[in-house]
Amino acid sequence: MLMETPDETLALAAAGGDRSAFAALIERHYDRIFGLAFRLTGARAEAQDLAQDICAGLPVKLRHWRGEARFTTWLYRVVMNAAHDLRRRQATHARAATGWGDWEIARQDEIKVQAEAQEWLAQAMTRLSVELRDTVALVLGEELTQAEAGLVLGVSEGTVAWRMSEVKKRLRAMASEDAR
Repeated sequence: MLMETPDETLALAAAGGDRSAFAALIERHYDRIFGLAFRLTGARAEAQDLAQDICAGLPVKLRHWRGEARFTTWLYRVVMNAAHDLRRRQATHARAATGWGDWEIARQDEIKVQAEAQEWLAQAMTRLSVELRDTVALVLGEELTQAEAGLVLGVSEGTVAWRMSEVKKRLRAMASEDAR
């Protein structure tokens, strides 16, 4: 009996909460919903997702259907709007992903630059004398004051200051030499 009932009558009943009327509408029009969704998206998986989303949201939308046009005309408009919304969401996601992609590329570049600098510094440190390396390890690596480092090394605070100055001078010279 429901299969012979006009769409508009089923839509009104479904809007009122009649589940069997809603099921009849879906059974009758699912292929139409999917077909238009497929033509609008061009992708089977997207069309299936879109058709399912439309069917899931249809009970709420039916409450706003006024019956001014044929049910199928209204249903086509629902599918068109859903497809347009999907395109807008995809465009927004694509713009966001592009921005994040640029950010991630810059972040990876910065990580690479820092890693190269660390590698260069580790290599350059091996070219320093043991006394200078020990001083740098305590002052910069362990964050000791020059006075504390002097106590550990058994030298004066002034000697630690001189060694740190010497390290900076030698590292600058190595960097200049390596840049050539």
